[in-house]
Amino acid sequence: MGEEAFQVKRRMKNVPPVRLIVVSFAIVILVGAFLLTLPVASRSGLPTGFVDALFTATSATCVTGLVAFDTWTHWNVLGQVIIILLIQIGGLGVITFSTGFSLLLRRKLGLRDLQLATENTSGDTINIVHLIKIILTFTFLCESAGAVLMMLRFVPQFGLKGIWIAAFTSISAFCNAGFDILGFVMKDGNLIPYVSDPLICLTVESLIVIGGIGFIVVGDIYYSQILKRIHKEKPEHLNFHSTIALGMTAILIIVGTVLFFLCESDNTLKGMDFGTKLNASLFQSISPRTAGFCTVDIAKEHDFTKMITVILMFIGASPAGTGGGIKTTTFVVLVAAVVSVMKGNEDATILKRRLDKSTVYRSLSIVFSAALLVLITTGIILSADPDVSGVDALFEATSGFGTVGLSAGVTQTLSWISKLAVTFTMYVGRVGPVSLGLALTLQKGHHSTGSILPEGKVIVG
Repeated sequence: MGEEAFQVKRRMKNVPPVRLIVVSFAIVILVGAFLLTLPVASRSGLPTGFVDALFTATSATCVTGLVAFDTWTHWNVLGQVIIILLIQIGGLGVITFSTGFSLLLRRKLGLRDLQLATENTSGDTINIVHLIKIILTFTFLCESAGAVLMMLRFVPQFGLKGIWIAAFTSISAFCNAGFDILGFVMKDGNLIPYVSDPLICLTVESLIVIGGIGFIVVGDIYYSQILKRIHKEKPEHLNFHSTIALGMTAILIIVGTVLFFLCESDNTLKGMDFGTKLNASLFQSISPRTAGFCTVDIAKEHDFTKMITVILMFIGASPAGTGGGIKTTTFVVLVAAVVSVMKGNEDATILKRRLDKSTVYRSLSIVFSAALLVLITTGIILSADPDVSGVDALFEATSGFGTVGLSAGVTQTLSWISKLAVTFTMYVGRVGPVSLGLALTLQKGHHSTGSILPEGKVIVG
């Protein structure tokens, strides 16, 4: 028995860290799906079909927010607890969560733990222990603060039930999940009843942005700004990654707000005062990257507005955060590469910094594979559900890949084939298309032969 355990442990050590991360998400999803099929998890006391349970578990673990049923109407408290636990584990990352609690329990991390945590957080092995401590502390502080703020509204409205609603919504918002349990206020209404409530809207918006900027940026702000000020030292400049991530986030929020305001003033925003229109526009600019909450009826938006939202969903949040998409920094690198080629430059540059070619190649791989996946999923939806329009099918597929959770009202009408396609898309969107590819193909100990291959010339353009 001891020999068998030793052999299993040795085989595990030979598995690439990226593969363990990809598999860990799959395991959590399957366990969650099994639990959600149980009769004790549904409000009706009847078992839930496996496809719908798998769809919900994937949406929760991949912090997406697309739902096969209204969360409040279909799932009882136990079902809601299972969903929020999946959201929390998926938002932080399975490895980050387990490694963090190992640290809290004072267990010493081995090299294998550090490799896994580094892969999962896109961090640096030198500072990974401090980074994970920051991730866990920062997460629970933000979620607690958000819950307390929303209790000020929900407790007077709903009594003690408002505490659970506030906590659920806060975790869902920080993890960029988009699940809500307000179906008893307005079935499938999400936060539409609170479109004119600045307390709820601004709190949720703040949680979405903070969770989506990435823990690498959070750690950088803490070390270079906050900690320096605490020690009464001169703050340092943010690193290059943080500057790009924060700058692109700000640009997308501002541009998205202006475009939504202009496109929807006479439509979904009609009848609202200027302040409410502006706040609703800001909300619908932030949420597509990549939270899934909404304060207007997405199905009633103009097709042009939906296409703007598709772009925001595809770009998504920043790396090593709770959001999805190709990521803000990937988009910036891609734009920089295109501009450099158009200028006739050999290297892509941003803010007078030259980008490593491997970073450019990785960005191109991410964007190409993501676009291909979205188009294939769109095609499957159109084939299996011909009543769904092309724009709405693209919207649904992009929402799944970007782990957003916004829908033009078609999710619950999809066939099982489309649901499985979107389920797979959500999974790939959360673990990353390149990471999934590496997990399937990477071999431990595989190295380049170092041989020089003959150059192949191809005419492009």
